[in-house]
Amino acid sequence: MRVSVRRTQAMSLAAVAAIATAASAAAQQPTHADRIDLAGTLAQGRIRAVNRDAALLPGTAGAVHLGEGEGPGVAWIEGTEFTEGTISLDVRGRDVLQRSFVGVAFHRRDDTAYEVVYLRPFNFRAEDPIRRAHAVQYAAIPDYDWPRLRKEFPEEFENPVDAPVSPTDWIPLRVVVKGGTVEIYVGAAISAPTLAVRKLGSHAAGQIGLFVGNMSDGSFANIRVESAR
Repeated sequence: MRVSVRRTQAMSLAAVAAIATAASAAAQQPTHADRIDLAGTLAQGRIRAVNRDAALLPGTAGAVHLGEGEGPGVAWIEGTEFTEGTISLDVRGRDVLQRSFVGVAFHRRDDTAYEVVYLRPFNFRAEDPIRRAHAVQYAAIPDYDWPRLRKEFPEEFENPVDAPVSPTDWIPLRVVVKGGTVEIYVGAAISAPTLAVRKLGSHAAGQIGLFVGNMSDGSFANIRVESAR
């Protein structure tokens, strides 16, 4: 009977040790993705809007809306520090010519210097093939904004989106930054990137922000960040 008790105790200690080891290993593993509660972050005063007003979007739980205005606007999410990995979110714009530019900014150096990926929903289904080719854009502001890129590197940093993507729906947008490349996926269940480009600019880390362009408003929800470790 004593042998049985000793064996039971030994097995219990081994089990405890195994659980502790597994818990320690799990704690050291990166989480699959960190969800950012936009509504809660806004309520806590940790969304800092530049050249825009940020507010909760009525009728959509957890979503944030940036108002319309001249020039670009960014709502920086304080406490984020992104280097490499994946940023996923849902964005919604409008099908109004030159008045809907919605996306995500990252690698903030200051309020006027950052990288950005954004959509032009009004170009998604344009009859003009040139406009359709300008549906998704990558840029590094201010040195490599879209006018310079379109002039010096035509069609390299822009692309069309798949036909089923509706310009007025919530649109899944995923940005993957790895090494010297940026891959952009637009729409649901996309296995191949909508746009894959070389990374511009020298800044490699910084805050994440919600982006709208000149004379544009936009809505944002379900943002997740998976950092490469």
